[in-house]
Amino acid sequence: MIELSKPKIKVLVVDDSAIVRKILSEAIDAQPDMEVIATAPDPFVARDKILALHPDVLTLDIEMPRMDGLTFLKKVMRYHPVPTIVISSLGQASTTAALDALRFGAVDILAKPSGPYSVGELRHSLPARIRAAACTRLAMPAQSDGPASTADSTDPMIPSTAGYPEGTILAIGASTGGTVAIQRILCRFPADIPGTVITQHIPAGFSQAFAKRLNQTCSMEVREAVQGDSVHPGLALVAPGDFHMLVRRSGGRYHVELQQGPQVCYQRPSVDVMFASVAQCARGQALGVLLTGMGTDGAKGLLAMKQAGAATIAQDEETCTVYGMPREAVRLGAVDRSVALGEIPAAIAGTLRSLRGTTSSRNQAEAAHQANTMHQKGVTQ
Repeated sequence: MIELSKPKIKVLVVDDSAIVRKILSEAIDAQPDMEVIATAPDPFVARDKILALHPDVLTLDIEMPRMDGLTFLKKVMRYHPVPTIVISSLGQASTTAALDALRFGAVDILAKPSGPYSVGELRHSLPARIRAAACTRLAMPAQSDGPASTADSTDPMIPSTAGYPEGTILAIGASTGGTVAIQRILCRFPADIPGTVITQHIPAGFSQAFAKRLNQTCSMEVREAVQGDSVHPGLALVAPGDFHMLVRRSGGRYHVELQQGPQVCYQRPSVDVMFASVAQCARGQALGVLLTGMGTDGAKGLLAMKQAGAATIAQDEETCTVYGMPREAVRLGAVDRSVALGEIPAAIAGTLRSLRGTTSSRNQAEAAHQANTMHQKGVTQ
């Protein structure tokens, strides 16, 4: 029996720089499962090639002559939607525009190569991003040029969560499609949200802009984490690009530790690393939420959280841009509930309320466990 080969992913590269087009094309054509079917130096040429060649994935520069990439993206998503990866420089205006591109329908962003090291990184990461993009479920993008809030106007705000047990931590992990999903969730919470840690697969340089965007549109304080930051109510910390973020406990205080260790599941920051650290230090006082994304990162960490007594939620298949990470978590038995994106804020709030009612019994159980352990070791109080 002859096995038919799977068609290659067809990619159109759009960038006004001939050097960048060459670098991207070489990285893509080196993969056995994808090919560059054409390149374009500006959106007008790209438009004709989209209509003629029907690419599976588009890579798009932001700063181009005749028409900027953001304007072109909005037109593409309105008239001929194609999964799009934005390749952006790291200037302030460009990173802001790249985040807007995600709101307008792009599925991912990457830093434009600017030196030997970054070229190597791009050649490593771009193929995986293209595979993820080819699998995405394109949602109806926002078309407004107004404030960058992605919360639906019909979505109700979550009532105050004040009164949850002291030491409660909310941990959120995401990849492809996650920036929009995270913003939609956090925008519905009041300022007194429990201490929150977020790992989103995002390149170095973009994570700070992402955190600032969230801080502008959400009620709580949001910032990119720095070494030793305290995790406390009313604050959400975003893992910096290219750094793992772990949560540690010292006495009754949580703080974050940043590491540049090896990649985990081909990622740094890794959701697995963050979730595993929360499982270790917060145990049943935590809630883990795993959102849309390609691959398996976060699944084992979410399982560790569940086994430590934490509550766990995953985004459901129908509302994921890519149902990869949540699917793997479900397969491992790590998920208490799979929930549609629009219902996750209410599910988080309800779970936090349930934590209030179980705190005393949990504390009693932990005290009994500690007492039993000490007894077995022959330690008297």
